[in-house]
Amino acid sequence: MSPASSGAACPSCGQAADPAAGSYCPHCGRYLAATRWVAEPPPVAAPPLPVPVPTRYTGPPRYRERPQWGFPIGPWRWADPPPPPVPSERTARSLAGVTVPLLWSVAAVALLAAGAETWRYVLLLDSRDGALSADAVAASDALVLAAGVGALLLGLAAGAVTVAWTVQASVAAAQRSGSRPSRSARLIVLGWLVPGVNLVVPGSVLAEIEHGALDRPVDRRPRPSRLLLVWWGLWAAGVLLSAFALAWSRRTGVQAVADGVVLHAVVDLLAALTAGATAVLVSRLTALLGPVRVVRREVVLAAAADRQMTAGPDVTPSPPTPASPA
Repeated sequence: MSPASSGAACPSCGQAADPAAGSYCPHCGRYLAATRWVAEPPPVAAPPLPVPVPTRYTGPPRYRERPQWGFPIGPWRWADPPPPPVPSERTARSLAGVTVPLLWSVAAVALLAAGAETWRYVLLLDSRDGALSADAVAASDALVLAAGVGALLLGLAAGAVTVAWTVQASVAAAQRSGSRPSRSARLIVLGWLVPGVNLVVPGSVLAEIEHGALDRPVDRRPRPSRLLLVWWGLWAAGVLLSAFALAWSRRTGVQAVADGVVLHAVVDLLAALTAGATAVLVSRLTALLGPVRVVRREVVLAAAADRQMTAGPDVTPSPPTPASPA
């Protein structure tokens, strides 16, 4: 920074400033000292890189062995296009092929569990008059435990596949009707799992699938069929009764235990009916989404040996017209 020269003009008002007035203009009061900033690069901590010295060209590189890298021998080929996505209808059909047998298995094991609970209740009634056989009690307990665990495991597996089928069937029904699914896959899964919500959402989703599979207008409200209404009622009753049985199991006492056995038998029977109705409903909706094509074969029954087959329309000569009498 250097002071302003004597008698220099003020850059603000343009009048000559007296050097005796100091560093400020006596007319306008501006600071007259001129400031000059000089930018310099900072010192470099690392040494500068050496400048490569050009060398004399000695020809292409040489290898002791044949290089294995490079383009393959042969003409240029474009990359294969990605495979087309699998249609949702086909995925739903594949999942239905797994879901339906699992659901029928759940129905069978649930019926077995209901029979085991009924046998346990009969033993409880017989225990009022005398002692029970240890073998009968052990066999009853083993059957109840095995059937209950088997129904639970099969039910979880069938439930997971059923939820996956519902997601794919919802997309397939929307594509069939030319619309978008009203719920995303995440909302459908949460609708099956969240207590309270699972009383309404599964039936609504299945009603929308049925509506789209029947090619009904998109702007019309879905009207569930009788089969779907029966399934909806069984499903809601099963969910509510299962929650009631779970709450009842916390009670103590001989009569509460006996009533719990009856309640578990009813829950198992209702689970068997619900699983069977679900299997029938899944089969029906899958068939509606994409009916299987029936391949027709043409069978030649007979052919003339001396007749030459030629392409073109089959022209059959018409019989001669009789002459009219004169």
